[in-house]
Amino acid sequence: MELQKKRLLEILRTEGDHSTADAVENGLPDDIDTDRDADALSGVGLDRTPLMAKLAAAGFGTSLSP
Repeated sequence: MELQKKRLLEILRTEGDHSTADAVENGLPDDIDTDRDADALSGVGLDRTPLMAKLAAAGFGTSLSP
């Protein structure tokens, strides 16, 4: 799945997760690919399943499928 870093930052900050947002802002590219950037996402505490749940809860996608 591809998403813009800007959108992910918005979701994280809306949830009050500022420390993870700061890590994402400093450590991930502007266009995030959840497969390509899986290690970097995991490094900031966003493993695939929790990340997909956050995106789904924020209305980013309509399902939790890749």
